[in-house]
Amino acid sequence: MRVDLLTREYPPEVYGGAGVHMEYLARELRRLADVRVRCFGASRDEPGVSAYRVPAGLQEANAALQVLGVDLEMAAACEGAGVVHSHTWYANFAGHVAKMLHGVPHVITTHSLEPLRPWKAEQLGGGYTISSWAERTALAGADAVIAVSEGMRRDVLAAYPEIPQERVSVIHNGIDTAEYAPDRGDDVLKKHGVDPSRPYVIFVGRITRQKGLVHLLHAARSFDAGAQIVLCAGAPDTPEIEAEVTGLVRELSRERDGVIWISEMLPKPEVIQLLTHASVFVCPSVYEPMGIVNLEAMACETAVVATATGGIPEVVAGGETGLLVPIDQGADGTPHDPERFAADFAERVNELLENPARAARMGVAGRARAVEHFSWERIAHRTMDLYTSLRT
Repeated sequence: MRVDLLTREYPPEVYGGAGVHMEYLARELRRLADVRVRCFGASRDEPGVSAYRVPAGLQEANAALQVLGVDLEMAAACEGAGVVHSHTWYANFAGHVAKMLHGVPHVITTHSLEPLRPWKAEQLGGGYTISSWAERTALAGADAVIAVSEGMRRDVLAAYPEIPQERVSVIHNGIDTAEYAPDRGDDVLKKHGVDPSRPYVIFVGRITRQKGLVHLLHAARSFDAGAQIVLCAGAPDTPEIEAEVTGLVRELSRERDGVIWISEMLPKPEVIQLLTHASVFVCPSVYEPMGIVNLEAMACETAVVATATGGIPEVVAGGETGLLVPIDQGADGTPHDPERFAADFAERVNELLENPARAARMGVAGRARAVEHFSWERIAHRTMDLYTSLRT
């Protein structure tokens, strides 16, 4: 069977969890099917991978219109596929058009939902209405919808009640635990100015409202004074949130030492070493359908403190592999009481900083959980079974 995977992100242009998902899903599916990857951006050298740039006539258009232009070119290229499988709203419309044009089943994996990310209007302006329309149209017309967690499945059915429940199934994201494994070296720490002799808390993620970095920076004022704070945070959504984060980091740096902000996108081996040596990995997201980054930290034997939202509680076993922070959210994901959320987050981080033996036990349990429950081989076979069911 020929499977066309449609995505905005694909290595080396990976910015978030959907891109990570695509890299490993494509690798494992190639063992089972003829896989073609169609992605956005610069040309790729990898066999079977085709990249598409914004059409010349849309170079100055709204970003959402540029996406639809790329989608139409991707859809045209899907002729001959047995199944098309799209990821995120950026590629969903391509899959929808390919289904209509070529008469093939369309599968969508939902990594996030536009109705649950209203802050994107800040980034896209009127294009947010277009992205929302494209997502709704594609999901309503899809032959099958994959949710990356039970929490995500509930969100899909609540946001789009027109989709029949039986059409939405759960296949979790995964982790390559051979690649994401503890690295006990310290050359990367020294390179980035991290003191190996001091404990540290680490954040890895994009600078976006969704990832809750602003809330983390407020919480960090109350972290144990002996701990360093390492922020692997880049790719800001907007100049406004970049300016806000920059200001908060400066304030924090004036109040305490050991604040290290790494703004460039680091190669995986460097991230793995930084995760390995951290006392605590923090995930303060206000919206997270799954949160692959929590799995990455767990696979590196690092305890996690994360928001109890979306699919995170399905990944982080509270009290066993980390600690979960409750959040009372409004419709836009913002905590009703941001100060309470920040205080609760700081309290749980400090629990683990003050008890390194407990944090170490959680790290070991986290890796065991990642190995046992989240292998990409298992995920690829479940995905192939779904494809097959649509063609019989």
